Parts: sequence; structure tokens; C-alpha cells
Amino acid sequence: MKTLSETWFADGYIDFELKKYTLLAYLQEINKYFNENKLYPQLADVIFHYNNLTAFRENKKYLQEQFPKKLSVIQLEKLQLLYEQMIEDDELMQELEEIINYAAGKIKHTISNGAEIYEFVEEKLSIFPVGIVPLDFNEGYFFLSGTSYRQTRVYQYRLSIFEKKEEKYRSIKTEHIDTWERNMANTYESIKGELIRRNRELPNPAVYCIETELSFPIDETLLPIAKRSFVRYISAAQ
Repeated sequence: MKTLSETWFADGYIDFELKKYTLLAYLQEINKYFNENKLYPQLADVIFHYNNLTAFRENKKYLQEQFPKKLSVIQLEKLQLLYEQMIEDDELMQELEEIINYAAGKIKHTISNGAEIYEFVEEKLSIFPVGIVPLDFNEGYFFLSGTSYRQTRVYQYRLSIFEKKEEKYRSIKTEHIDTWERNMANTYESIKGELIRRNRELPNPAVYCIETELSFPIDETLLPIAKRSFVRYISAAQ
């Protein structure tokens, strides 16, 4: 996949046509993945670049605080120097702001395309517990299963809470455990029983099923959206 550097709009020669060509080539490939219903990591990447652009455009004086932490100290210093040059060079400022405004609009449109797919998939997910849910459901298993394929993927999960700017967020860590062929013998309840027999450290695990009728790519779309939906489901249940 074609990639952009974190500071692509400020790298090298600041020229609108050059940057436009670079951006459009990148977005063309992103949209190719979206047309195949593959969202990740492409959607996260375009959102990152959009946030970079808006941070530079709207918070130029506070780059150290506003830019995503993915940027290195050297990259941040480069952007700070560029801003100082812009103040002294009206032509450079105009060219760079034209690049940023154009790029932000194009990237935002691409994000909207990805968001439509995301929302469509999210609406097609059904989450429900398998058996009785224990009091502690921050660790357990979830099944990812579809009506269009005869497999049930099993993942072990662990939820954790972290705080950021006085707000609490949940994160999820998952590990693919096994894949079962779905048939009369391998019901969700029987798979749960087998998991308990295999892992004595979780004698009474929380187990959930995430079902979908879609046949979209699993690793690039269904699984990442299922994980995010599952975290919200658990949060709402508490």
C-alpha cells in the first residue's frame, strides 16, 4: 500500500501541484481497498493524516501539544520551524495553506467513504452472551461467526481501563484461539464447554457471540469493527 509520511505536506519542496499528485495517488489506493470492503489499517491511516492536517492548520502555535504522539521530536521541531518560516514568507504560507485546505477536503471525503462501510457493517453485527455471564466479564472469549460461511472463529479477550484527560476509556486485547466448523455438534454452548476444559485458568469465563450475515474480509473489516462494537456493548452493560 502507498503510504504518506507523517509530515508529507511539509516535506521537501512546497509545491501545490506536486503535493496534490502525491495525495491523489495515495487516496486512489486507499479507495481501492475500500472498494474491496477492506477498511483496516487504511481507515485508521487516513484519519491520522486528517488529524495531522487539522492540528497544523488550527493549532500552529501549539504543535508540541496538539499533534498526535506518533510524531517524533525531530518531526515536531521541523513543523515548528516551518511555521516560523511561514510567518516571514507570505508566498510560502499561502502555498502551504492551499495544500492543507485541499488535502483536508479530499481526505475528509475519503474518510466518509470508509465511515459508510464501517456503519453498514456495524449495523449488521449481532452480539449476545452464550450461557450465563459471570460477574466479572472483563476477560473471556468471543465468537465471530457468519451466516455466509461455516466457521466460527474463537478469540480470547481481556478488557482494561485507562484514563486520558480525566476520562476513562476501555481497550481490548485479543488472541485468536481456534476455529471451529459450525455444525450440529459444534454449537456455541459446546464450544464454550470445550474452552473451559482446555483452559482451567478460566473455569467460568464470560463468552459472547458476534454474528453477521456479511461475507466481508474478516481481518481487514469484520474483526476490527466487531472488537470496537464489543467494547461498546460491554461498556453499556455495566
